[in-house]
Amino acid sequence: MAEIIKPSVRTIFHIDLDAFFVTVEQVLNPALRGKAVIVGGRPEGRGVVAAASYEARKYGVHSAMPLARAKRLCPQAVFLTGNYRKYVEFSHKFMAILGDYTPSLQPGGLDEAYLDVTGCENYDSWCGLAMKMKQRITKETGLVASVGIAPCRVVAKVASDRGKPDGLIEVLPGKERDFLATLPVRKMPGVGEKTGKVLKTMGIETIGQLADMPDSLFRSRLGEGMVWLQQHARGIDNSPVEAYGEAKSISRETTFEKDTMDSSFLKATLRYFAEKLGAELREEGKNARTVTLKLRYSDFETVNRSSSAREGTNLDDAIFQFAVRLLDKTLGNRFKPVRLIGLEVSHFTGGETQLSFFDADAKRLEQLDRAIDQVRDKYGFDAIQTGYTLDLKQKYEGKTRDR
Repeated sequence: MAEIIKPSVRTIFHIDLDAFFVTVEQVLNPALRGKAVIVGGRPEGRGVVAAASYEARKYGVHSAMPLARAKRLCPQAVFLTGNYRKYVEFSHKFMAILGDYTPSLQPGGLDEAYLDVTGCENYDSWCGLAMKMKQRITKETGLVASVGIAPCRVVAKVASDRGKPDGLIEVLPGKERDFLATLPVRKMPGVGEKTGKVLKTMGIETIGQLADMPDSLFRSRLGEGMVWLQQHARGIDNSPVEAYGEAKSISRETTFEKDTMDSSFLKATLRYFAEKLGAELREEGKNARTVTLKLRYSDFETVNRSSSAREGTNLDDAIFQFAVRLLDKTLGNRFKPVRLIGLEVSHFTGGETQLSFFDADAKRLEQLDRAIDQVRDKYGFDAIQTGYTLDLKQKYEGKTRDR
């Protein structure tokens, strides 16, 4: 009689480093351990909290909170500017460890990744495999990870978040919907402030209530484009884990606390992104041929506009000029309140060529950008402000905009 081979149930790990930026700083400076530590910059600056230790979180400090407010809540905290290059180095070590266990690895940022371990049956249990990963991560990097295990990505991610800090939660096949049902609806990835408010007006407070909404009611209130959210609330997510490989793009984006129609503020934000992206390209020895603008309006309509050149660039000003042209064209077609703005560079080339319209000045501009990189690496990103980013700083610190 022929042997019947049953297909393996899909098994996804979501591994997320706890308080990543802060933990890196504590590994490099053990004197910071056990203290309230906030990474993001000086509390009198325009910035927001990038990461907070669990000691600081006890006082209500959280990511994206204005640093000035974090200072009021936790005045004894140690405020650090942080160093992106250090975080990238630790991230590379983290991803290398994960890559030893499966080639199906998809980073979700510097500090988190999805792994498809389906078919890796030579382990006693999935929890046993996850514990080995957690122990290696701590031993080799000093970092601490939380792990969620589930048959699909979205449930694995919710599980890892649920287990923080230093947690491990496995959701067995068939139990996805039960696991999600009692959790607050804001714990569901994709439910932001505005969607949360809409759901609250409908009396939807848990993920289970979201899952149980009649399909017709859900579509009428949130639209056809959000049907995936209800599927996720039901524990259904068939999206694959894309195999790990070299990043094909680099991006930055932010969701504003208040929708805006201030084009100068949008341009200042794009300038800040362009300088961040340019610095990262120069660090990696790359140029980018394509710049993509992303706008999400107050009604959640999202548009993406791209522009490409035959040769690549890593110059802050070149990236910014592309972004401004895309913004002007997009706003000119339909200008309404903007909720989110993002900037992406892609189609990478080597680091030797520059956009032709910068001709003889390209080398001088790149040298200037690199000199600014060195100062910022030593003293923090906001140690040098350009005209646009200085305007942005004033907007954040002034009374025209409360963040």
